[in-house]
Amino acid sequence: MKNVFAGREERALYKMVIHPENDVVLGVHMIGPDAPEMLQLAAIAVKAGLTEQDFDDTIALHPTMAEEMALMR
Repeated sequence: MKNVFAGREERALYKMVIHPENDVVLGVHMIGPDAPEMLQLAAIAVKAGLTEQDFDDTIALHPTMAEEMALMR
């Protein structure tokens, strides 16, 4: 969203690995700008055993690269 609004061609790839039985987030992968900063925070969420619903309940800051990780739909 951030890059689209700015008219840039820069893109990012995101993947969230969810346990099929309890929806706990097992891992998060990202390639793109600002990835290290976002993945560091995602690592805390994974370590804390947060669920996909916990991510969905998070308010996404718009327009940012992190918004896509919070919305991941």
